[in-house]
Amino acid sequence: MKTFTQTINRFSRARVMVIGDLILDEYIWGDVERISPEAPVPVVWAKKRTFVPGGAANVANNLRSLGADVSLVGVVGKDHNRDVMLAKLREKRIGASGIIAESGRHTTLKSRIIARHQQMVRVDWEHTEPLKEQTMEKLIAFICKHMRYVDAVIIEDYGKGLFTPPLLARVISHARQLKKIVTVDPKEDNFEYYYGVTAITPNRKEAENAIRYLKMQDKTNGFKIYKDKLQTEADIRRAGEVVRRHLGLESLLITLGDQGMWVFSQDDQDCHIPTVAQDVFDVSGAGDTTIAVYTLALASGASALQAAHLANFAAGIVVGKVGTATTDRKELLARLRSASGR
Repeated sequence: MKTFTQTINRFSRARVMVIGDLILDEYIWGDVERISPEAPVPVVWAKKRTFVPGGAANVANNLRSLGADVSLVGVVGKDHNRDVMLAKLREKRIGASGIIAESGRHTTLKSRIIARHQQMVRVDWEHTEPLKEQTMEKLIAFICKHMRYVDAVIIEDYGKGLFTPPLLARVISHARQLKKIVTVDPKEDNFEYYYGVTAITPNRKEAENAIRYLKMQDKTNGFKIYKDKLQTEADIRRAGEVVRRHLGLESLLITLGDQGMWVFSQDDQDCHIPTVAQDVFDVSGAGDTTIAVYTLALASGASALQAAHLANFAAGIVVGKVGTATTDRKELLARLRSASGR
């Protein structure tokens, strides 16, 4: 407990750059009292609307809630949703000078209708086309100029068109030159470009996709023995270690939903961490909280195993909240003390 407390108390000293796909999460809250006469669907009586930074912006929001100094890098459209996003970031004192507005693109919006704490439907408005060359060069220039001032970099890849092989290659290469901690929330299309980062934090499906990718790239068929579906503990242990070694990672954290997490480190150690979630209302954003806390802990001097334990506790807190949620140092410390019996 003492080591965890010391790490959390150092969170406010950390400076983190978050690069990724920016999403504005809209929540329409209401009640359901009848079925529509037009179709067999519920009629939601809307009572309020709220907006929360999502995607990479939610990672930044999690970091800021835990006391870190945060700069956010990404792309939005030239529209009203951009203005809403930037206003929310200003409220939370998240640095937004690395956000570029691209003409012809709209800000990604995910609208959720919630009735009596249950999500009824989600509507997504987004562009997933690659960025314009000019936009990409502006992003790279900003990242390379400001990376020297941070302790860690988080790459939050939601597959919305921000990340291309050239951008990833230049960003990761620059971070390695500066010896920065780099963590990635990965997408399967880009696995080969994550080589040499500090850590990646895939969920079970993304880890399975990583194994499929390795099989396709392997000319000797040496990966044939690895299963595409990670169903047993043995499957996860074999897959986790081969992915970590193949990508040259210092650590790998696989999130397993209600089965907790599994962390693999450079000293050939692996450890399963059972979930500590007490209630599960909404899993949206849990992965954002996981990578935020894992990275922040590493930047604050924690080992991979210690960082994974803290990330597990933080994720257990946010899944007990409705909507895209965060936790803070006080709440995290209280949950840790409760678990330790203090």
